[in-house]
Amino acid sequence: MFFETYKSEFIITGFLLLFLLIVRFILTTLITKISRRNGINIARIHLINRYVSVTLFLIALIIIPFIFGTKLEKLVVLFSSVFAVIGIGLFAIWSILSNITSGIIMFFSFPYKVGDKIQIHDKDFPLEGIIEDIRAFQLHLRLENGDLVTYPNNLMLQKAVTLIEKDAIIDDGMDAI
Repeated sequence: MFFETYKSEFIITGFLLLFLLIVRFILTTLITKISRRNGINIARIHLINRYVSVTLFLIALIIIPFIFGTKLEKLVVLFSSVFAVIGIGLFAIWSILSNITSGIIMFFSFPYKVGDKIQIHDKDFPLEGIIEDIRAFQLHLRLENGDLVTYPNNLMLQKAVTLIEKDAIIDDGMDAI
């Protein structure tokens, strides 16, 4: 009885989900092609593709209740309550969100790539090394002494950075073997 009553809503929902899957496929394919052409690290490509998937999932969660006839006022109350709880929880972990946001910004506009030798002009802790990896939360920088430094993405966007050498070779000491 329930499925017969909402048969047209289920069909519309199915079409919506199919449409969003097609949009996801197109977007992830475009992001992957453009990113590979620009030499962006595969881990960063997968990260942005996950962000696209989550965004499309959230869009589906917002649209589906309207398909089933839910009134806007009821959804506003629900979402405002959920966002208030999430906001309080996220305020406690704002630096994580700051690093995720910085990771997204760095994906689209970061002028340095894996293998580049950079210098970070930090008054308290200046660094110079080769970028080994750029992740969602941090950048991995290999120093000349072999130490691996994990540097938060949000600080990368706040500090001045100088490109010392493009595509520097990481010397791991294995050449002598």
